[in-house]
Amino acid sequence: MEKLIRWVFFMCGLLIFSLGISLTIHMQYLGVHPWDVLTVGLHDKIGLTIGTWNILIGLTLICVTLILDKKYIQIGTFFNAVVVGVFVDFFLWLDFLPYAQKQWTDIMFMLAGIVIMGFGGGLYNATKVGSGPRDGFMLSISEKLSAPIGRVRIITESGVLIFGFLLGGPVFIFSIIFTFIQSPIFQFTYLRFEHIISQMVTIGVKKRAS
Repeated sequence: MEKLIRWVFFMCGLLIFSLGISLTIHMQYLGVHPWDVLTVGLHDKIGLTIGTWNILIGLTLICVTLILDKKYIQIGTFFNAVVVGVFVDFFLWLDFLPYAQKQWTDIMFMLAGIVIMGFGGGLYNATKVGSGPRDGFMLSISEKLSAPIGRVRIITESGVLIFGFLLGGPVFIFSIIFTFIQSPIFQFTYLRFEHIISQMVTIGVKKRAS
């Protein structure tokens, strides 16, 4: 019962997170998250879908993390790497999300996408079945170098942003402020759903015991 609850929330979180990514990609001229700058840049420069690049990068980071520290890799980490990429391509293929109109409404849609990503990210992390491959990668580096995770994240994402920009990825103001908007939403959602999931698991255990 506990595993079912956690995995249902986990998959819902991945779906919501992927929806947010897809929406921000439609507004990409305003700038997207550093990792998405890279995937869009690779897509434009080399080909393959954005979701495919998301999967390839995720699996590469998992391989590196396995070498650095296996404890940050769980079954959910592999699901994260693959499912997010599949969902992103699926949402982009459905073609139901609004496109950029170069009007003020684009900013509202971009903000909505960031909020959705923060909500989805907090939700799937709250299940504790596996962090994302990027998070595991940065946590393993932080531990190996005995460096603050915040500093490692800034350096890593800055490097990814620059590389993605050189490939022609969409960098603008939202690429810089993305984390400042997303992180508080992520934290709130994470703490809230961590409590909700814990309560649901407890209730489920009690019902089975009775």
